[in-house]
Amino acid sequence: MLGIIRRRVASGGLSASVLRKTMQAGQPSVSASRVLGREILLHPRGLGHVRKFCHVILPGSSIGCRSMRDSSFSTLNMQAWSRLFSSESGDLVEAVVPFMGESITDGTLAKFLKSPGDTVKVDEPIAQIETDKVTIDVASPEAGVIKEFVAKEGETVEPGTKIAIISKSGEGVAHVAPSEKIEEKAAPKPSPAETMKEEKPKPEVEKTAVFEKPKAPSPAPPKRSATEPQLPPKERERRVPMTRLRKRVATRLKDSQNTFAMLTTFNEVDMTNLMKLRSDYKDAFLEQHGVKLGFMSGFVKAAVSGLQNQPIINAVIDGDDVIYRDYIDISIAVGTPKGLVVPVIRNAEKMNFADIEKEINTLAKKANDGSISIDEMAGGSFTISNGGVYGSLLSTPIINPPQSAILGMHSIVSRPMVVSGNVVPRPMMYIALTYDHRLIDGREAVFFLRRIKDVVEDPRRLLLDI
Repeated sequence: MLGIIRRRVASGGLSASVLRKTMQAGQPSVSASRVLGREILLHPRGLGHVRKFCHVILPGSSIGCRSMRDSSFSTLNMQAWSRLFSSESGDLVEAVVPFMGESITDGTLAKFLKSPGDTVKVDEPIAQIETDKVTIDVASPEAGVIKEFVAKEGETVEPGTKIAIISKSGEGVAHVAPSEKIEEKAAPKPSPAETMKEEKPKPEVEKTAVFEKPKAPSPAPPKRSATEPQLPPKERERRVPMTRLRKRVATRLKDSQNTFAMLTTFNEVDMTNLMKLRSDYKDAFLEQHGVKLGFMSGFVKAAVSGLQNQPIINAVIDGDDVIYRDYIDISIAVGTPKGLVVPVIRNAEKMNFADIEKEINTLAKKANDGSISIDEMAGGSFTISNGGVYGSLLSTPIINPPQSAILGMHSIVSRPMVVSGNVVPRPMMYIALTYDHRLIDGREAVFFLRRIKDVVEDPRRLLLDI
């Protein structure tokens, strides 16, 4: 069909009407891509990548074929085709927000760890996403050079959101610092004539803006008064947005306070024997197990014993039912620079002192590094919070939902105590148990706390199970 058209064009027998009918007939379709005067550029569609095409020039002129690369218009056409079929598109890969956990639907793009033009390796972190619970890294899917960022710091992103484009070959990437510098360099480029053109319509925009202002003056003041302070900020004050983790902690603690009937009971523990045990065996323990022997493992073992003696404290209310747990997963509250996180020691009832110390050490390092995962903080049937490491003498901890109780440890203080009729100094610690009084009665709470006291004051009970 293409040969027939060429012959008719050469003989001058192809009119515009014939060409139109030919195009409408559904034959290997010929498109009139552009008409300049009487110039018609013919492009055969559906015939693969055709490198040449024929055009009809003004009457009396010659008819010939030339390469598509010789025409500026055909070059644009070829470029449009190449975007769809070129293998060069495989050079660019997208870095997207990973799956953040079943209970997390979005996060805040906290900061970029790299800049456009930087070289990255496979799985190298390029950005950090701050969620309600943890900070998650966005890793580079391929080795290459960061071409551009398509998201901004502070934006809310969801799993699968594209945040960066990476060139595996590094071609076409400007090796410069952040995009802001590029904009600064590009700003002075416009010529004086262009700037004059841009300045002309500005008064019109300003006029319309001024004209539209009186349309809605009333709704603005109430909104500002509801969200902004009426008084101007004082000197030497800074307003900083809350992090998502801090917001989440605040919400959960307030929900806990609104939901649970919280009551706290106290006792005090003589730490003499546990401190002596640690002092006598800390060097041998470190040599044998590779971790230091601390007080936390003793309290975890004591809590396990107490929960086994009072299973109701390890239970939880679910609607009109009570769920009793036959396992003991103890959450350890850890304060980090970004906020409070609560990693979980799973199946603590099956662990010895060394296993507990190793697990605590591992989880604490991950929490401080920000590399702890959602799974390592999910669940937990009971929580221990050690405010004593910060010097707290006494406190009433708040329950960590959906648990039913929390044990608070405090600082060790030497106080005068009566022992065998004599007043002697003893290293004493106050302990507190906050519990949900809807489920746990005072009797069970006191028995549990008494068990903690007995085991810590005489660790031999753990060996004899008494």
